[in-house]
Amino acid sequence: MKFIEDIFAKVRPNFEKGGKWEKFFYIYEAHETLFLAPNSTTSAKGAQIKDAIDMKRMMMTVIIAMLPCLLFGIWNAGHQHYLAVGQVADLASEILLGATLVVPILIVSYSVGLGIEFTFATIRKHEVNEGFLVTGMLIPLVMPPTIPLWQVGLATAFAVIIGKEAFGGTGMNILNVALTARAFLYFAYPSQISGDVWSYLGSDQAVAGFSGATPLAIGAAAVEADQSMLSMMADTWSEGLYSFNNLFMGIIPGSIGETSTLMCLIGAAILIMTGVGSWKIITSVFAGAFVMGTICNMLGANEYMLLPAHYHLVIGGLAFGAVFMASDPVTATQTETGKWVYGFLIGMLTVIIRVFNPAYPEGIMLAILLMNVFAPLIDYYVVAANKKRRLKRATV
Repeated sequence: MKFIEDIFAKVRPNFEKGGKWEKFFYIYEAHETLFLAPNSTTSAKGAQIKDAIDMKRMMMTVIIAMLPCLLFGIWNAGHQHYLAVGQVADLASEILLGATLVVPILIVSYSVGLGIEFTFATIRKHEVNEGFLVTGMLIPLVMPPTIPLWQVGLATAFAVIIGKEAFGGTGMNILNVALTARAFLYFAYPSQISGDVWSYLGSDQAVAGFSGATPLAIGAAAVEADQSMLSMMADTWSEGLYSFNNLFMGIIPGSIGETSTLMCLIGAAILIMTGVGSWKIITSVFAGAFVMGTICNMLGANEYMLLPAHYHLVIGGLAFGAVFMASDPVTATQTETGKWVYGFLIGMLTVIIRVFNPAYPEGIMLAILLMNVFAPLIDYYVVAANKKRRLKRATV
């Protein structure tokens, strides 16, 4: 790493005060911070706090936790293509095709997002935070592999400018930035993020009877046809495609990083063990979805409501949303009791939106965005209740 340090040291005078590129100092500093550790230490006097967690390490931990979803998503994008066109391919071919679909989306997301971050940092003269390192990966993972690249760029720009910078930048946004990007595309360009967009076909012809419908779309169709959702998932164009095992593993059509509950749980384990993610929020989201699914089973007003409650935990983006988005420390609740309430309501709302509003089959997106708005209110009432309880115990 010495040669990298020498390179930064050589060009640093150009970016410092009085240098010819002085106004770009914060962009230089962002790159230096990414590659090198800070060269400053705490003064010998004053408080001494030793902690392994800082912003950069926290964001890198989240990225590492997302890697299983990303790598699985790359393989699955290629696998679903060959499955849809009826061809048998080896692992390398599936990964190569998946990479050609996913990597450009990643590049566009990071290029547009970081470009905007650098622009705002230069104008406002403040440091570039590492927050977009996570957001830049989250955005591609919630997109279908067939999404047009210009839409990825447009959604990223909208999310960063309107969803974050308009509120003051990293740590000030009230809505999850990646979900803001997805919501923008969902309402602005619904045909590219819903319907038969989850499997890439390219120039190949799909097999007879092929349908790109996801389990959520099948649920909406089951309500209209008044047929059992489980039987409709079993009677699909590819035998066993929507078995519970496949749903849990994620070997189904869907967004790049959302299909595999197993990969999401591996990411959850990393976040919880490192103290970065809130196990209370993650657990309560799953609990809320299961409880609401059980209530729907008891009511049984339509075929979607009769879907066994545990299936709700492995279909759609519930697991991905619970692990990587609901637990976002900026937009989630901060109080310990509030985390339970916040996560539980997200899980319940997800199932409610799924079974009662087929027009928006992916309930986790709207549920998290809605609860992002109510998170401060939940914290307010939790703190108020704590104050009231302590005042009752106080003696005058």
